[in-house]
Amino acid sequence: MSKTSERGAAAVEFALLAPVLIMLLLGIMEFGRAYNVQISLSSAAREGVRVMAIGNDTTAARTAAKNAATALQPPLADANISISPAVCTAGAQVTFTISYTLATMTGIAGPFPLQGKGVMVCGG
Repeated sequence: MSKTSERGAAAVEFALLAPVLIMLLLGIMEFGRAYNVQISLSSAAREGVRVMAIGNDTTAARTAAKNAATALQPPLADANISISPAVCTAGAQVTFTISYTLATMTGIAGPFPLQGKGVMVCGG
């Protein structure tokens, strides 16, 4: 076998494997981004529920969650946040939930619905 036919075989093998390798790389990037946003949502929900449990103020809790997740694009809106119950009575549990839909960079998969949730005892 000559060197030119071996070069041709290598080019064909690369042409067959290149799309698979590119898809793997893009998948790793999308998963890493989604994981980072999930961590941001969980942290923002934890901050929001902490403010709600201590101060019993839904506006301050929503603002605290938004401030904790400033890296999100598009940013969090009030429609993304739900607080249950709306009034925090001492000894009861309050649940702070953030629902967010993450658009993908590549458009291949998604969008990904993500959720951050925090639960804490009121007045504690």
